[in-house]
Order: sequence, then structure tokens, then C-alpha cells
Amino acid sequence: MKRIFADPLIWLFALLLALIFGMTSLGGLFHWMFPELSRPVYQQESFASLVEAHLLLVGISSLIAVVIGVAAGVSVTRPAGKEFRSLVETLVAMGQTFPPVAVLAVAVPVMGFSEKPAIIALVLYGLLPILQGTIAGIESVPASAREIAQGVGMNRWQMLRKVEIPLAAPVIISGIRTSVIINIGTAAIASSVGTLSLGSPIIIGLSGFNTAYVLQGAVIVALLAICVDMLFERWSLWLQRWQQRSADESVR
Repeated sequence: MKRIFADPLIWLFALLLALIFGMTSLGGLFHWMFPELSRPVYQQESFASLVEAHLLLVGISSLIAVVIGVAAGVSVTRPAGKEFRSLVETLVAMGQTFPPVAVLAVAVPVMGFSEKPAIIALVLYGLLPILQGTIAGIESVPASAREIAQGVGMNRWQMLRKVEIPLAAPVIISGIRTSVIINIGTAAIASSVGTLSLGSPIIIGLSGFNTAYVLQGAVIVALLAICVDMLFERWSLWLQRWQQRSADESVR
């Protein structure tokens, strides 16, 4: 029990929940911090609904990015796709260097003010770490593991599914982790095209010179990113221990 309460993730998650569901009760604090503001607490939507919308936006865009990034990474590590590796890496890198705001500016006239332009921007921005993690992970698989797989009669698909992907998983997850954390912060720009997210109080605060709104949205985004990052860290450590136990059992 003491170890559980000593876990920083528990306390950070508790703080995040307290701010999400108790932000309106902090009116006195924000009145004291910003006495010039008549409405120092954002109340147009509940912070619970903002977090839900924000996570949904990040989840959809990250899922699409994972599917595309892992598939592309696997493809360019196959013998038939190696010649396209530099082209794929260049295209994906261009997607991340292209500012998300510029993507929104191009996509909004075509798709309108909705979550679709934001998802496109987030997918483009989150692809590079996943692609790089997939390529690095598969290339780090020992040649001896592939030789053993070939020795027991596995074909290329079986080798990929049962040997390469499991052994490369920690590195792939590391790339996904980076991509998701980037998207949690970047998703705030979605509110600039009419999509509900934790960027809503930030955008409204900036346009209305309300620093309290900006602070409230930014703090919750930061805490959310930290908590998700720590969860990914736990997942990666668990996966590494599982792989080590599997390796030890195979040796025995």
C-alpha cells in the first residue's frame, strides 16, 4: 500500500482529476491571481468534456498514424521495399516539418471547420517518430533470431509476425510514445478550426486577453501529457521484462 501511494503517477493522476472536475471551485484562487478579470474560470464547456474530446482526437489521429507508420516502416525493411526507404523517410519528414497550422489553413477551405483537418494535421505530425521507431526496431533484431526462425521452417510473414515484431516492440512503442505525446500538445490547435479540445480555453483566452483561461488549458494539457508518458514508460518496462522472462524460459 505504501508503494502505491509513493508512486508519482498516482499523485499526478489524482491532481489531473481534481483539476478536471474541480476547476470551477478554484474561482477564488484565480480571482486572487488575476483580479482584473471578471470571469477568471473557463465555464463555456466542462473540462471533463474538453478532456474527452481532446483524448478522442488524439486517439483517432494516433491510431491512423500507428497503422500508416508501422506499415510503412515494415514495408521499407523488406527486400522489395528497401529501395523506397529514402523516399518514404523524406516524405514523412516533410509531413512533420510542415507546420500543423499551415495544414489547417490548406485543409479547412476544402473540408470546412471540423475535426477532419485537425486529424490530418496530427497524423502528418505524428508519423515520423513511429516510422523511425519501426525501422530501428526491426533492424535491431539479431540476425541469429532470423536464422533460427528460418531453421524451423518459418516463412517471411511468420518470421515478421512471430519474431521480428515481438523483438522490435519496445523500440516501436518508444516511437509511438513520442508521437502520442507530441499529438497531445499539438491537438490544442484543433480548437482554432472549431473543434472542441483542451485548446478551446487557450484559444479563447488568447483572443480575449484572459491569461487565466490559457493557464487552465495549458496546465491540464501538460498534466495529461505527463501521465500518458509515464503510462507508456510502464508499458515499455513491462514489455522488456516479459521479453526477458520469455528468453530465460526458452534457454531453460
